[in-house]
Amino acid sequence: MTPGGIITALIVGLIIGALGRLVVPGRQNIPLWLTLVIGVVAALIGSAIARAGGFADTDGWIDWRELLLQIVLAAVGVALAVGFAGRGRRSVTR
Repeated sequence: MTPGGIITALIVGLIIGALGRLVVPGRQNIPLWLTLVIGVVAALIGSAIARAGGFADTDGWIDWRELLLQIVLAAVGVALAVGFAGRGRRSVTR
């Protein structure tokens, strides 16, 4: 992968991660770098699923089904990350 491709993947991952974070209700106490990682992974997995499903090739145009799939995967990833991050921070109130 070229340096330009890496930078593009990071930018797309950040956008997908941020959109996924917006879909999840409530406050998410996860760092920005984790949102970026979740977004990049969701974008890669979503693209792979779209290719396997046969709807990834749009001749240079945005395929909204692929984008929606990536956002849903990012939202699931953010929700899982928030769930795992919240487990160790619970305090007992008396």
